[in-house]
Amino acid sequence: MGWRVIAWFCRLVLGLVCLASALGKSLDLPGFVEVLRTYRLFSDWSLWPIAFGITGLEWVLGIWLLSGRCLRQGALVALSLYMLYAAGLVITLLRGFDLPNCGCYGIFFPQPLRWYSPLEDLVLSGMCYALWRSEKPPRTC
Repeated sequence: MGWRVIAWFCRLVLGLVCLASALGKSLDLPGFVEVLRTYRLFSDWSLWPIAFGITGLEWVLGIWLLSGRCLRQGALVALSLYMLYAAGLVITLLRGFDLPNCGCYGIFFPQPLRWYSPLEDLVLSGMCYALWRSEKPPRTC
């Protein structure tokens, strides 16, 4: 019973966070591209494809996790995404950049990049792991 409650909670939180993040980015994709530019991690030519890819993946993940189908696979995809986010934030912090908006929710809920910003993604990664752990391997997916 305990793992079922944890799985339900993680599914709900992760799915809603993905959808909220995707919505915020979708409402002003050019603004999100500009946020990506401030990280100085990617070439200018790649910013639009990355912005579309991230936003699309977050939409798909949000719906996927809330649907409850193939949750082990969805949890692993989400875990990979949040670990990549955490790594990007750590790299940016170590480079000493001052970002007024980390871009997590697009430009509508700007959150400055702070030392604890990667911890938020690590907490979400932990929730992904808990969701993965709570689900039994399906016969087919």
